Amino acid sequence: MGVEPAPEGSMNRGGTDNSVERPKRSRSDGDGIAGDPGTACQAVPAPDGPAGDEAPPLLEEVLRRENLRRAYQRVRSNAGAAGVDGMAVRDLPAYVQQEWPRIREELLSGTYQPQPVRKVEIPKPSGGTRMLGIPTVLDRLIQQAMLQVLQPCFEPHFSEASFGFRPGRSAHGAVRLARDHIAAGHRWTVDLDLEKFFDRVNHDVLMHRLGRRIEDKRLLALIGRYLRAGLLEGGVATPRTEGTPQGGPLSPLLSNILLDDLDKELERRGHRFVRYADDCNVYVRSRAAGERMLASLERFLSERLRLTINRSKSAVDRPWKRSFLGYTVTWHRTPKLKPAPDSVSRLKAKVRERMRRGRGRRLTTVLADLQPLIRGWTAYFRLSEVKRVFEDLDGWLRRKLRDVLWRQWKKPRTRMRRLIALGLDKYRAWKSANNGRGAWWNAGASHMTCAVPTRRLRRLGLLSFLEEQRRLAYSA
Repeated sequence: MGVEPAPEGSMNRGGTDNSVERPKRSRSDGDGIAGDPGTACQAVPAPDGPAGDEAPPLLEEVLRRENLRRAYQRVRSNAGAAGVDGMAVRDLPAYVQQEWPRIREELLSGTYQPQPVRKVEIPKPSGGTRMLGIPTVLDRLIQQAMLQVLQPCFEPHFSEASFGFRPGRSAHGAVRLARDHIAAGHRWTVDLDLEKFFDRVNHDVLMHRLGRRIEDKRLLALIGRYLRAGLLEGGVATPRTEGTPQGGPLSPLLSNILLDDLDKELERRGHRFVRYADDCNVYVRSRAAGERMLASLERFLSERLRLTINRSKSAVDRPWKRSFLGYTVTWHRTPKLKPAPDSVSRLKAKVRERMRRGRGRRLTTVLADLQPLIRGWTAYFRLSEVKRVFEDLDGWLRRKLRDVLWRQWKKPRTRMRRLIALGLDKYRAWKSANNGRGAWWNAGASHMTCAVPTRRLRRLGLLSFLEEQRRLAYSA
């Protein structure tokens, strides 16, 4: 890389906080969470230091050469867009080689000021947009270096029911645990949706929770400056007083640190739950218990964490009527995982978009374009225990491909000639080509399934959703 560093009180049953949130506490007060002694985060001695050396302060550990090298490798592998300064990842080594002594001194002295993040809005699968804040490449490097030091400090204390943005954990583990809770008889779910969570994080509340384990006040101050870094939109940088926009390496860890209080409260009450980032489902035995739980958690989140539940998207319902991380379950006593209807609809929309781009292209090119989409979707939904969804998708996709061919042939004369070339007799080809029906009807009719059978599409490169899912499920 070329980086050369220079020589909380008790809770009542309703979830209401009876204590007052204090900005500062003595470390003898512990973590404010039952059963957690509140151990402060300590750096580990550098592996190249003399035996018996005292561990360096956390900020020095962040700025250690080996840690920075690992951070750069991660930033480079993630690639990503440039920030407000326009610097690309490939330009970072030369810049750091020249400017690092100054940057390091500013970081150690507390005078380093992160640049504003670049605002980007992307569409959400459920509708609307999600705001991202893209830091500069240099700030991504520093945040990644901080993440590598801070994550081991906080990770051992997180809940076993938390799966988002954690090493060795994934969405698949979350949906498996959710299925197990339902199978155990908790057949009602409290589906929590936090309103604009990453945009509404209260900085004071978050910094207080960081201060429970981080003793190095310089590192705390640096995190605070990153939280308050401006948001650049339309050439104007707006200071931030709340929120930690997605896009920076540190944001996922900060979200887990803040929502760990929710996890600990649910564990204290003895509830079954699964959380992935700001998606949280609590599993109970009755609708009445779920309604009480939703009201209680709404008070807890508002009073303790200053967060708001989106009532229009949150609900108490049967789990097979809701989706969690793209999956849903069947209603059986032993529930089975399957892709949620919304997930299937989004997949079909992506296929249609690629089909529109495919008009006028050879079918082999269209199929080659679809292969990564099919492989990626089935890889994510390989846990599905219901094959009907994949069978239906295979039939739908074959019909869409025949629809593309019918549209490409355009004129009845061309259609008749193509059908004859594909094996139909002249009379049937003539009758089919002149039936006056639309492309979608013809794509599902017998003359097209005979002329363009599944085996022909497979030879051209068509992948089967069902076969890919089975292959991945067996190899998992």
